[in-house]
Amino acid sequence: MDIDEFWHLIEHSARHRPNEARLRWLEQRLASRSAEEIIDFESWILEARRKVDTNLMWGTATLLHLIGGNDSFRYFQMWLVGLGRETFEKVAGDPDTLADVPEVQRFLTMQRDRIPRTNDDWPELESLSYVALTAWEKVTGTGSDALFDALEARGHAFHETPHPTDERWDPEDDEEAARRVPRSHRFIRAFYGRT
Repeated sequence: MDIDEFWHLIEHSARHRPNEARLRWLEQRLASRSAEEIIDFESWILEARRKVDTNLMWGTATLLHLIGGNDSFRYFQMWLVGLGRETFEKVAGDPDTLADVPEVQRFLTMQRDRIPRTNDDWPELESLSYVALTAWEKVTGTGSDALFDALEARGHAFHETPHPTDERWDPEDDEEAARRVPRSHRFIRAFYGRT
């Protein structure tokens, strides 16, 4: 499975709602493929997570009130993948563009206006982390250790929790936030009327 096919599956899965149906559809598609293709899929997931596993992304998502702690950031990374290739690559290349993402603006509006939210409204897609593993178990009859060994053989280090290596910063420091992510800083201040 090449990168184009990976993104095709992710984007096609988004046609199925709610998220539970989306992930079930994706799991069924993967379970109809070979073990090697399932490893490919999970390799692309890990590659994508690495691209957005940065302190710059973490700080921007925190500034925009999209995440809480470690687990929340990991689930947020999966949510970014679920938004599709174009949006993912845009925000991975420049986390400051998060403020421009319609799904982010929609969530923030619901949050600010206290509109009731369902699990599908939150900027988290935890279960996308487990789709390949579930398909792997169905296809191979083996557990997570075998999949992780196969990924490790391909050079992937598996981190359950976020593992950013870039410079840490404090998104609550107004000056630093304005310097590092000016667009997101301006957006969130205007959004909550703190211009």
